[in-house]
Parts: sequence; structure tokens; C-alpha cells
Amino acid sequence: MTSSPLMAQDQLPPAPYAYRQLSDPKLEAKAEALMGTLRCLQCQSQSIADSDAPIAGDMRSEVRLRIAAGEDPEVIRRWLMERYGDYVSYKPEISRTTWPLFAVPLVLILLAVAIVWRRVGRPS
Repeated sequence: MTSSPLMAQDQLPPAPYAYRQLSDPKLEAKAEALMGTLRCLQCQSQSIADSDAPIAGDMRSEVRLRIAAGEDPEVIRRWLMERYGDYVSYKPEISRTTWPLFAVPLVLILLAVAIVWRRVGRPS
């Protein structure tokens, strides 16, 4: 039987807090709130709170460890965004790369209002 690095990756034990909650309910609530706003990089349509993917477990563990250490949830979010990119957050920040996500819908709505106003506003 041969072994490959890929097989070794699948057999790692889960991270310490991947499936175990924090003992302090207030800290766990903060961690859960943050985990619900972070996207699983493997599943892509689930938050890390809902995903069973190994990377989501690692991310949950990291969030819980940092929350337990007293780190602010927004600092943790920014760290994860620096590490994995803006895609990891369900709450994207407005930056030079994401501004079209916010501007294009607004421009389309204004254009639609202008078209309707010109058509309806004309005297017959």
C-alpha cells in the first residue's frame, strides 16, 4: 500500500475547537455570530458555522481560540480576509476592487427610474 500527501491530509485530526464549543456562553455567542458571517472556502454556499468541510472546522477553531483570547471579532474577520481574501466574508468591505458590487445596482436603479419618469412624465 502506498501513501500520498493527499491521503495524509485527509486523516489529520480535527482542530481543537472545530466541533467543541467554548465554555463561556457569551464568548461562544460572539464566536457563533462571527462564524455565521464567514464563508466556507470549500463549500462556498455555506458559512463556516454550517459547513462540515475540514477547512471550515479549522476556521471555526481559529475563531473560537481568538475569541477566547479576547480578540475583537472584527480584527479576526480582517485577519481571515487578509489570509483568504475578501471572498471569505459575507459582509464585503467597500474597496477599490469591490466598489462595482455596490455602485452598479445603484446606477441601474437610477437609470430605470429615469426611463420610467421620461415615459410616464410626458404630456399626451
